[in-house]
Amino acid sequence: MARVTQRLGMARFEADEYYRQALDAYRKNRFDNAINSLNDAILIQGNRAEFFAARGLIYLEDGVKDKAQADFEKALKLNKHEMLAHYGRGIIAYQSNNWDEALAHFSDAYKADPERPETLYYLALVYHRKHQHDVAHRLMEVGLGFLPEEDKRRPDFQRWLREFEKIIRDKQAPRLNVMGRTDE
Repeated sequence: MARVTQRLGMARFEADEYYRQALDAYRKNRFDNAINSLNDAILIQGNRAEFFAARGLIYLEDGVKDKAQADFEKALKLNKHEMLAHYGRGIIAYQSNNWDEALAHFSDAYKADPERPETLYYLALVYHRKHQHDVAHRLMEVGLGFLPEEDKRRPDFQRWLREFEKIIRDKQAPRLNVMGRTDE
């Protein structure tokens, strides 16, 4: 019977329903409920990378990095282009000050979905940490362009844009030595 329901799409429908419930619980900050729903979805269809990636992000937000990392790795084994898994791995690398690994994962997340403002935000921050402020500014600007006017994240993007502009401006300004003359 299980084969028949899978062929008719019933298992996928049921797994997708658990996934929808997980996302709803997540939006309400009910992480335990979200994890339980994703566990149910994975039990039904354990070959769906997006289920593992979503569970990994919830674990990450809940501060359980080891489980998050394991889920991201599983998701990437199932689908090496899974955007959320690369994004999550990028967050972990960023939090560990591993700028090269963060850059690699955020770049892969960007390639999978180039219109995600959160990916562009973190890409910009990584380039900032790598002292490539012009690139950081451009990425933050593009990311801001994808946010609707009412999005609560806009002030963060705008604050970083001002910071990058200041850094770029200061870098271009002539330096005065102790005698008040410009160094050349």
